[in-house]
Amino acid sequence: MKAAAFKAARDFLLAHRTDYATAYRDFRWPEMENFNWALDWFDGELARGETANLPALIIVGDGAARLTFAELSERSNRVANGLRHLGVKRGDRILLMLGNVVPLWEVMLAAMKLGAVVIPATTLLAANDLADRFDRGRARHVVTTSSETGKFDGLDPRLTRIAVGDPVPGWTRYDELLAAQAEFIPDGETRADDPLLLYFTSGTTAKPKLVLHSHRTYPVGHLSTMYALGLLQGDIHLNVSSPGWAKHAWSCFFAPWIAGAAVFIANQGRFHARAMLDTIAANKVTTLCAPPTVWRMLIQEDLKSVQHSLREVLGAGEPLNPEVIDQVKAAWGLTIRDFYGQTETSAQVGNPPGQPIKPGSMGRPLPGFRTLLLDPDDHEAEEGELSLALNPPPAGLMQGYQQDDGSIAALTGTAYRTGDVASRDTDGYLTYVGRADDVFKASDYRISPFELESVLIEHPAVAEAAVVPAPDAMRLAVPKAYVALVAGATGDRATALSIFQHLRVRLAPFKRVRRLEFYDLPKTISGKIRRVELRQMENQRAREGTREQAEFREEDFPELTAR
Repeated sequence: MKAAAFKAARDFLLAHRTDYATAYRDFRWPEMENFNWALDWFDGELARGETANLPALIIVGDGAARLTFAELSERSNRVANGLRHLGVKRGDRILLMLGNVVPLWEVMLAAMKLGAVVIPATTLLAANDLADRFDRGRARHVVTTSSETGKFDGLDPRLTRIAVGDPVPGWTRYDELLAAQAEFIPDGETRADDPLLLYFTSGTTAKPKLVLHSHRTYPVGHLSTMYALGLLQGDIHLNVSSPGWAKHAWSCFFAPWIAGAAVFIANQGRFHARAMLDTIAANKVTTLCAPPTVWRMLIQEDLKSVQHSLREVLGAGEPLNPEVIDQVKAAWGLTIRDFYGQTETSAQVGNPPGQPIKPGSMGRPLPGFRTLLLDPDDHEAEEGELSLALNPPPAGLMQGYQQDDGSIAALTGTAYRTGDVASRDTDGYLTYVGRADDVFKASDYRISPFELESVLIEHPAVAEAAVVPAPDAMRLAVPKAYVALVAGATGDRATALSIFQHLRVRLAPFKRVRRLEFYDLPKTISGKIRRVELRQMENQRAREGTREQAEFREEDFPELTAR
């Protein structure tokens, strides 16, 4: 059986899900020359035997549905045959721009079976973003909803256009694909190193990069993500993430289905924290993963009143502030476990179930990953850029970045640098410091924005914060906080004073935020704060010698130093 090595590796991690020492020491990535996860694992294992009639996908709210592994296997076979009839072949690239609707999962499986390459795209993209994806991504086919088809007007008329929903002139209805035959016969073997997914990064600092993953790097690599999440067969797993981004594939596709768990989706027109909590309770969700922004909204509700079935709760996307973890622990008796990875990788670092958790730490290297902290000269340090050893490279690491000419910039050297700075303690636990380009110096002291932001959101009026360097003639730079307030709070002098007072008793003098501004934080369409935009704005103001009325400075408050 082609999936035997994959299954053995999965079963090893499940057997040692709370024995980190053994799992890390003895785990080995499975080696397969040929492997098609959709055919060999999903169809060959999950859609047969004891898991065949277990729920694979549960959607509540808009587009409600409930499908078993066997049902999804057959439906994706039909879609694969329908796509083949339209001319989709091995190596072709399909831009997939759908919300959380059943066809999203069917097309992902179908494309994998065909050997086609999927370019996931969020429905938030504008026409110019899509043009870039078709240009640099070299897509030849597109699947989207009827309501989004207008965004593709003006693109190459030779594109295969498939619309989910109402009929659109010039577009094939998705339902026609489901009328194809239920038996799928592949046109040949899929090599484990064949391309599978092409992701455009979220572009927090520059033009998005193109990250290429293979039939090995994500389908096999997400064994580490399953381990970090603590998933078990039969779990109902909710990951609050939007389609189009890598985290959606992590926790709404690969990791749950590696374990044999159900992917649970709660569709809301607009996120509502109380409604989400009620849905979690009513549907007996067992595992929940959500980004910090969502957790910060959830803790503003009465968590103690929620009669939940949760066993595992996790944070992902950006580091989670200790204040949020403490509030969830007090209400539910569960500790939010942090873990870390990138679009370029599967989960690299985490706090698996049953392990001691250190406040503020994102955990230890996950099985299959050897991490290094490197200084600018490639020397190992107690604090440095988090990097992955490449001798050999872990399965859960991209093949490389696609260049504008279509070539792939292969990984070279002895280590892959993540661009994130971390520190390591004597027990091997890693703590996130910040993006390499976010950490700065003030009065010759090294400042971690994340550390200051964590203290800021402990203030009851602060919902989110971003700290950047503000140019200063004497200190070179001083920490400045851009602050988004909770509902009902007022961005006035009294609130600013209260925040400064809060900081003075919690931070050493050299770390203190010296300026703050109440501001609607700029974010990427994936929800990450664009600190680069705030830094640029600060530099521009310094050059012009201007100061915004909404900015407050420590020296504006004589009462801060009054005895």
